[in-house]
Amino acid sequence: MPEVVVIGGGPAGMAAALAARRRGARVVLIEAGDDVGGQYWRHLPESRATADEHTLHHGWEKFQTMRYALRGDPGVELILNGHVWSVDRRDGQPPLVHVMIGAPDGQRRVARTFLPSALVIATGAHERTLPFPGWDLPGVFTAGAAQALAKGERVAVGRNVLVAGAGPFLLPVVSSLVRVGAGVAGVVEAAGWARISRGWGAKPWRLARASAKATELTGYLADLARYRIPYTAGSAVVAAHGTGRVEAVTVARLDDDWSPVPGTEKTIAVDAVCVSHGFVPRTELAISAGCAVIGAGCAVIGAGSVDGAGHADGAGHADGAGYADGAGSAMAGTVRVDDHQRTTVPGVFTAGELTGIGGVDLALAEGEIAGAVAAGGSPPPSAVRLRKVFRDFAGRMHAAHGIRPGWQGWVDDTTVVCRCEDVTAGELRDTARMTGSRGLRSLKLTTRAGLGICQGRTCGRSAEDILAAAVGPDGLLDAGRTANRPLAVPLRLGELATTGEDAG
Repeated sequence: MPEVVVIGGGPAGMAAALAARRRGARVVLIEAGDDVGGQYWRHLPESRATADEHTLHHGWEKFQTMRYALRGDPGVELILNGHVWSVDRRDGQPPLVHVMIGAPDGQRRVARTFLPSALVIATGAHERTLPFPGWDLPGVFTAGAAQALAKGERVAVGRNVLVAGAGPFLLPVVSSLVRVGAGVAGVVEAAGWARISRGWGAKPWRLARASAKATELTGYLADLARYRIPYTAGSAVVAAHGTGRVEAVTVARLDDDWSPVPGTEKTIAVDAVCVSHGFVPRTELAISAGCAVIGAGCAVIGAGSVDGAGHADGAGHADGAGYADGAGSAMAGTVRVDDHQRTTVPGVFTAGELTGIGGVDLALAEGEIAGAVAAGGSPPPSAVRLRKVFRDFAGRMHAAHGIRPGWQGWVDDTTVVCRCEDVTAGELRDTARMTGSRGLRSLKLTTRAGLGICQGRTCGRSAEDILAAAVGPDGLLDAGRTANRPLAVPLRLGELATTGEDAG
């Protein structure tokens, strides 16, 4: 019986595990948290569950059904608090998977190693927040962290909160905040109405295929109306102010390129601000496994091109054995997959945000396809249809809300970019100018940007963007290097010394 190892217990990983079981494979599902569900279905522990849990989640019944099926299936080994710290490449075969099982800060974690017949990587994404002066003040949260505290602990991050950034994710964050008693001062969206209209309005009849999203949107808009929360487009938080913690923010209008418009600044008193500008795929394990990544230092795809290995990019999704660019959005830093969710490494599949940020419906469809094929089956036709629908939806989302380069106009030289190592934007720009280097590795080593405890997960993309602008039109030689982390999670030397091999 083949063994399929699935890394990540969010919607994509859960769907992959269940699909693989339906094809008769033995499944090992490895999840770093205390329960499956990922960020999307983050919830109170069962010991503290409340009757209103469903009010904070879309698709809660679906999640419960999937979780029940995974827990009750003897062919599924569900590993919680399982931290995959490394994968070792094997020529022509799926890689070895090294796991530490136990609390991240625990003293007696158990080491295991798996040799899977097939590997599905569904590790999700990190939230991206663009830096601005004062973003390191206490009381400045990522929107995802605020939502996690609301959904997972019923904690409100403040009494007068501003939600800012870009993208549809801001709206469910508002709904989560008001349901735990937070007052929301407003929503500030960076994309202007013209860009939003162009992104979502092209061939609008296609949106009918994703009608469930309209129902979600209606609920979010109802919350804005019920709580009288203003929504402002084409603006951004360009600074946060306070002594000891955030007390106010400066909001400015942006042009279509996201450059601040002089003279439009206004100050808003808040006790917390939640900011999100999208997501960055968590590709470290896929990169360690040798999977090709689009536009991040390897396997760069151009419009209509075919690279040396014969992998065609296509415009939205290639057919046959071609490796496609997914949703047609900004795919830089995502893992290349074919129509069967196969990566360029034999026996390795990815699903969900690793192939492009597209939301839960796309993650579920891709997960089902990846799990079915990993177990030796064919892509389910229904999942293939849904993938097409929600890749189109993802493309619209990026066209409407994708980050524009003018954001660097609100980052002055004193703004801290790498908070772990206290590296400012001015230090990044000065180092690039004085050294004349275009190598990201040398620039990172010189400035120490991205070398702290988070290993560039928070600042990596922004530091690269600032350095790329500073080195000039030729750009960085090794863009995307901040996603290359041979050790995916912190590991004690003592744990490394005692790791052994366990075939599962």
